[in-house]
Amino acid sequence: MMLKLLAWKEAYFKKEEGATAIEYGLIAAGIALAIAAAVVAFGDQLNTLFTDMETTLADAAN
Repeated sequence: MMLKLLAWKEAYFKKEEGATAIEYGLIAAGIALAIAAAVVAFGDQLNTLFTDMETTLADAAN
């Protein structure tokens, strides 16, 4: 009985099925943080770029 209990404990602690999901979650969180940082860092420049593009397209349509 004791040997079976020890074998069950070893199998339980060696189980790595959930580790992959956690790793993918951490990767996704890292990518999301990188995107958020890029938007904060370049947000004003992107806003200016898209505003200029909108103005150019509106002028071309008229």
